[in-house]
Amino acid sequence: MHVIMGGTGHVGSATVETLLAQGERVLLVTRNAAHADRWHRKGAEIAEADVNDVPSLHAALKRGKRALLLNPPADIGTDTDAVERCTVRRILEALDGTGLEKVVAVSTGGAQPGERIGDLNVLWELEEGLRRQSIPAAINRGAYYMSNWDSQLDGVRANGVLSAMFPADLPIPMVAPADLGRAAAARLMSGVDDIGVRYVEGPCDYTCNDVAAAFASALNRPVKVEVTPRDRLEEAFRSQGFSEAAAKSYARMTAVSIDRDFDRAEHPIRGDGSLDAYIGALSGTGA
Repeated sequence: MHVIMGGTGHVGSATVETLLAQGERVLLVTRNAAHADRWHRKGAEIAEADVNDVPSLHAALKRGKRALLLNPPADIGTDTDAVERCTVRRILEALDGTGLEKVVAVSTGGAQPGERIGDLNVLWELEEGLRRQSIPAAINRGAYYMSNWDSQLDGVRANGVLSAMFPADLPIPMVAPADLGRAAAARLMSGVDDIGVRYVEGPCDYTCNDVAAAFASALNRPVKVEVTPRDRLEEAFRSQGFSEAAAKSYARMTAVSIDRDFDRAEHPIRGDGSLDAYIGALSGTGA
């Protein structure tokens, strides 16, 4: 049995779908079973548990042999670093004594020690915690999610403007969530000796100009890129509803990612989901 945290989100759903298609047994962990009804109909078992309730998460993890660990994103109106570091600690606490034979963790490219750099330091702490415990742990560091562009669909459709936090012509390793899910499923099903860090990317790098071109093709309208100046990143995040603390963390994470070239790997796991296909499906015009 594979226990899947975050099974109703982008990556978790893709993992569940891949495992079920392979005939694997799946236990999907969710705070509300009603949100997982479609997966129950497809054959997944459902367990209600909350990452903030360690006993409930521990009980769910004990029901499987292997588990996918996803740290849930915090509400952007909170101090996201503080909230997400807390849930990392609770996940690690819940693992103790489960008897799992292997775990796979979803992390991020660029994960590193630090303060106020968002997912980069939060998921580094998850990685470090897994290295210190006894369950064999595979860690998938994902590239920049193509789904990060989802929230811009309505604005691009209405105004023909894509807002970007990165230089318009900067090559960025991106990946479709479905490819992250397939990579996670593959490592859940591989041997217990398949551990350690692997990077997961799409078929090639893309720029923000490429994202604009994909939207333009999908929506059949011109799309231009408007880049937020680096010294206004915090302001831009605050205008989107981020708390002051979260805006600071996300702005610093963006700057560090640019400066360190997104922590590229020489031989990543490569998915085949293209940006054009992703944006086409998002806009409802894809095949």
